[in-house]
Amino acid sequence: MALRERLRRLVQKPGSVDLAPFRALVDEAGEREQRVRELSDEELTAAASVLREEEDLAELCALGREAARRTLGERPFDVQLVGTLALLSGHVAEMATGEGKTLSGALAAAGYALRGRRVHVMSVNDYLARRDAEWMGPLYALLGVTVGWVGQSSTPDERRAAYQADVTYAPVSEIGFDLLRDRLATDSGDVVQPEPSVALIDEADSVLVDEAMVPLVLAGAADLDAADPRYADLVRRLRPGLHYSTDDEARNVQLTPAGANEVERVLGLELYASEHLDTLTAVNVALHAQVLLHRDVDYLVRDGEVKLISESRGRVALLQRWPDGLQAAVEAKEELEASPSGEILDSITVQELVGRYPVRCGMTGTAMAVAAQLTEFYALQIAVVPPNRACVRDDEPDRLYATTADKEVAIVEEIAAAHATGRPVLVGTGDVAESERLARRLTRAGLDRVVLNAKNDAEEAAIIAEAGAHGAITVSTQMAGRGTDIRLGGSPSTPPGTAPADVEGSDHDRVAEAGGLLVIGTGRYHSSRLDDQLRGRAGRQGDPGGSVFFTSLQDDLVTRFAPDEKSKASADDDGLITDKGAHWIVGHAQRVAEGVDLELHRNTWRYNHLIGLQRREVLAERDAVLTGDAADRALAEDAPDRHAELTKIAGADAVAAAARQIVLYQLDRCWSEHLAYLADLREGIHLRSLGRGLDPLIEFNREAVPAGKRLLGDVRKRSIAAFEALTASEEGGIDLDAAGLQRPSATWTYLVHDNPFGSLDERALRGMINMFKRRR
Repeated sequence: MALRERLRRLVQKPGSVDLAPFRALVDEAGEREQRVRELSDEELTAAASVLREEEDLAELCALGREAARRTLGERPFDVQLVGTLALLSGHVAEMATGEGKTLSGALAAAGYALRGRRVHVMSVNDYLARRDAEWMGPLYALLGVTVGWVGQSSTPDERRAAYQADVTYAPVSEIGFDLLRDRLATDSGDVVQPEPSVALIDEADSVLVDEAMVPLVLAGAADLDAADPRYADLVRRLRPGLHYSTDDEARNVQLTPAGANEVERVLGLELYASEHLDTLTAVNVALHAQVLLHRDVDYLVRDGEVKLISESRGRVALLQRWPDGLQAAVEAKEELEASPSGEILDSITVQELVGRYPVRCGMTGTAMAVAAQLTEFYALQIAVVPPNRACVRDDEPDRLYATTADKEVAIVEEIAAAHATGRPVLVGTGDVAESERLARRLTRAGLDRVVLNAKNDAEEAAIIAEAGAHGAITVSTQMAGRGTDIRLGGSPSTPPGTAPADVEGSDHDRVAEAGGLLVIGTGRYHSSRLDDQLRGRAGRQGDPGGSVFFTSLQDDLVTRFAPDEKSKASADDDGLITDKGAHWIVGHAQRVAEGVDLELHRNTWRYNHLIGLQRREVLAERDAVLTGDAADRALAEDAPDRHAELTKIAGADAVAAAARQIVLYQLDRCWSEHLAYLADLREGIHLRSLGRGLDPLIEFNREAVPAGKRLLGDVRKRSIAAFEALTASEEGGIDLDAAGLQRPSATWTYLVHDNPFGSLDERALRGMINMFKRRR
C-alpha cells in the first residue's frame, strides 16, 4: 500500500481508492479477449448468464467489452473497465468528460443485474434516461439483461413494466415521485416499484450533494395559495435605501423605519403588533420576492408560469417551486395567475431516497472536491480513474478585473481574438441575464454567436454538438449535466462516447491546429466543482484545448461571500489586477460559499433525520396493513362487537377489505397532519429558542419525538371511530362513505426549491430585531 494511502487512512481523510486490483482484473480480461471474440452471439449470452452463479469480474469485463464492440461499435478502453469495476465495488467513479462514463455505467449495471440485483440508473433528466436506455439497449440484450426507462409522461402501466426490467433508467425525481405514490397505494396491485436494490447515479456529485436536500413532494388538492396582490403592489413602490435595505450578501432585506411607516400608512394598521404577525410575514415575503429574486437569474416566465432556474445546471428546474408562500409572492409580483397548491401528503429528500438502496454507486467528472461529503452522508469512497489519453488542456490563471464592465470588455476581446484564428469558443456564464447581456455585446462587436440557457434548453443537444465547430462561439449557462460531448469540428450525428479517432477529419484537424476548444468562464461559480465541470468541456480524450476564467471584484460571489474583504491593489488602464492578495479574495469567497452550502446540508439533514425515522415506523405499519390482515385483526380486537356484527351482515372478506381501507386512510391522514405540524414546529421553534438562547434542533426534537410516538395511537383511535360508523347491508355490502374516507380529488408531484432566505419566522424575527435596533 502506498505511503500516501496509509497516511490518508490513518487520519481518516477521504481520498481515491486503490485502483491496482481493478487494473489487474482488466489485464486478466485482456488475456481472455481473443477467446471471447470467437464466441457466437448465443454463446456470449449463455456465458454471461453463468455469471449469475459465478462472480468472475474478469470474465464480465471480457464479455462486456466484446458485447459493446459488437452492438455499439465501441471497444471499451481499459480505463472504462476500471470505472466499471469501481462502480461494481460500490464506489463513485470520477471520470473526466468524454471518457465514456455512460458505457462504463451500463456495463456495471449489467454486472449487478447478472448477479441477480435489480438496478436503477438515476439520471438527471428525461432526455438522458431515455437516450441512454435506448442507446445501451442492444448491449444489454446481448448480455441477456432487460432494460426499461421511465419519464414524466410514462403511464402507470409503462412505469410498472419499466421497473420490472433488470435495469431501469429514470430521472431521480421520477423515481422519488413513484415511491411517494406507492406509499399512498390502497391496493398492493397499484404499487409500481419493487424493493430497492442498487442505485447507480449519473452526475453523482450534483445529485448527492447539490440536490441532496431537495424535497420531492406529493400534494393533494386544496384551496389556491394565492398571495394578496396588495402586498406586491405595495412593495413595488418602495424605494431602496429609503424604505428598505439589504445586507452585504444580498440574501436578506428588511424594512427601514421609514418603510415600516409607509406600509402602516397604506395598510392602516400597526405592523409590528402581535395580532398582525401574518401581515408582517406577508409583507416580508412580498419584499423578498420583489428585491432578492430576479427574473432571468433565479427564474424566468414561460407560458404564463414562473419557472425556477437550477443554480447548479443553468436550466429550468422542472416541477420545482419555492416553499413558504414565496412561490405565490413571485407569481403576484409578475402579475400571473396563482399556481395550484395543496396539502402535502408525503415528501422525501433526494438524500433519503438514495439512502433506501442497500447498494449505492455513481459516476461524475468532479467527485474528489466533495469526497468528504460523499463519505459523511453516504459512506461512499472515490475511485479517480485516469483518462485514456493524457489531458493536454492549457488551464490559464484567472484574470481579475476591478469592475464587471472592465471584465466583460476583456472577455469580448478575448473571444474576438480566438475567433479570428477559427478557434471555437465556449463561454460559461452565471445566469440567463448575463448570457444574454454578453450575447448583445458580441453582436455589437460583429461576432455571430449561439446562446444556450434556460430559455432554449430543449435545443441544448444540437447546440452543444456544434460548439466545437471551426469558428463557433457558444454562450451558455452552467454546463453541469448537459450530457452531450463537444467534439472538435462538430459532429452532431456521432453517438456520445465515441473516441476522437473515429471522427477525425479535416474539420477536427483544422480546429486542433487552431488550439482546440477555448473555454471561458465569466466568473467563478459558488462551487469549484462547477468551475472544473466547465473546464472539462475542453481537452476531451487528449484533444488540445484551453480554459481561462475572467473574474472581478464586483462579481456576485465576492460581494455576497467576502463583502468585508477589501483590496487596495491598483488596476492597469484596462482594469486588470495582478495583485496576489486581490486574487486571494476571489478564492476565499468561493471557499466561504462552499462552507455555507455544506453547513446548510448538514443542518437540513439533522432536521430530516428524525422525520425519516418516524416515517419508517409509519411505513412498516402501512406495509403490514396493505399486504396482510393487520387491519382486520386490530379492529377485531379493538371493536369486537361491531366487527362481529358487520361480518355477519356483509361477510368476512368485505369487512377485512373495509378495515384495510380505513386504517390506510387514517395512517395517511395522520402522517400528512404530522408533516404539517413538524413544518410549523420548525418554523416557530426559531422564535422561541432564539429568544431564550436555546438550540433550535434540540427544541425541535424535544417536541417532535413525543408527537411521533402519539401518531400510531391516534391512527388506532380514529380507525376505531370510523369502523364503528360503518353501515352494511347484505345487498350493498359495506358503505365506506359513512366512515368519512374522503381522499383528495387530485394529486400532483413537485420539488421544493430550497428557500434561499431562511424560514418565514426567521425572516420576520430578523426584521423585527433590525427595526427595534433602528428605533432605539
